[in-house]
Amino acid sequence: MDAYKHVFFDLDRTLWDFEENSKETLNDMFVQYDLQDFIPNFESFLSTYRNHNVYFWDKYRSGEIPKSELRINRFLFTISDFGNNDQNLAQKMDKFYITHSSEKTQLFPGAIEKLSTLCKKYKLYIITNGFKEVQYKKIRNCNIEQYFTKIFTSEEVGYQKPNKKAFEAVLSSVNASKSKSIMIGDDIDVDIKGAANAGIDQIFFNPESKVVNLKPTHEIKNLREILSIL
Repeated sequence: MDAYKHVFFDLDRTLWDFEENSKETLNDMFVQYDLQDFIPNFESFLSTYRNHNVYFWDKYRSGEIPKSELRINRFLFTISDFGNNDQNLAQKMDKFYITHSSEKTQLFPGAIEKLSTLCKKYKLYIITNGFKEVQYKKIRNCNIEQYFTKIFTSEEVGYQKPNKKAFEAVLSSVNASKSKSIMIGDDIDVDIKGAANAGIDQIFFNPESKVVNLKPTHEIKNLREILSIL
């Protein structure tokens, strides 16, 4: 129970409810830019965007495209699927999303309660692949900054998760040993496999009970279960 001293959290889909907050932002965008004029309904827009977003994030994480290309193309390709190739509109959509998504504050149940408990015993950190200009705002707007000793974005670290160099750089920065550290995240490939490859124990946050091809050190369905491990 006392083996760990340093606890590393992913942010999106682990503490910050990405799907719900993103959906709200995209719905606001759908109305703001009258996208119903050429897209049948919001659900069609949402599913199309999510497919392109996953595709371009994978390319960004692997270093195949720069951040600027990810940001614009996920929206340009989405509206192009509905016959609109207006790059100016795609740029407006990108700016709207970056600005307004960080204002959403829905966390997973138990997040504040568990962070307030854990920070009394462990040093807590965030390590996220999200854009630094968005992630810091999310953390401040959700009022969880106070619980963390330090926040790391991949842009500042210089490596994207799951690259083990990202984890090694973060550990080195806070003088934490691998054996005294544990990573909590929702993405089996990015957070869990990445941490495992770096020699760090993991807690897989799996609220949807997804079947995965890797056995993490620990697995939980809700954040309240963390206290049975730490």
